[in-house]
Amino acid sequence: MALLEVRDLKTHFHTGSGLIRAVDGISFSLEKGEILALVGESGSGKSMTALSILGLIPAPGFHAGGEILFQGENLALLPEARMQSIRGREISLVFQDPMNALNPVMACGEQVAESLRLRGSSRSQARERALSLFRDVGIPDPERRLGEYPHEMSGGMRQRVMIAMALSGGP
Repeated sequence: MALLEVRDLKTHFHTGSGLIRAVDGISFSLEKGEILALVGESGSGKSMTALSILGLIPAPGFHAGGEILFQGENLALLPEARMQSIRGREISLVFQDPMNALNPVMACGEQVAESLRLRGSSRSQARERALSLFRDVGIPDPERRLGEYPHEMSGGMRQRVMIAMALSGGP
């Protein structure tokens, strides 16, 4: 059984101009340890496919069809409470633009630590784990960088912070 299997996924939007088919029948499967790249031009549905898998379709969008099987469980049919338990712990997403995903008034290390505290880590455990994650993703001088704000880091370093945050739940 595939770790993730997407079958004929459809995500649509009702607009004033009519129905927009943002994702219209994509299918793929992903085995544990495998890497999959979705490649396409801007607006082709790559990000919307990822958001659909995680049940994060922005309004006025909706799941219009297909199955999203994660370890055999159809994510498209799950209640929000169950999806919240899957997001970050079992499936994570690294957004393309970290400046829109990171809080500009919170230190980057604190943002990673906060995601760990929400999962039950103590303040000191969360800080140590955030430091370890910064090392794992190749952030130089991680002790100092924990206290930096997003605007103090380059785009590549912000992306690494997002990767650290995505890995914090152990997906």
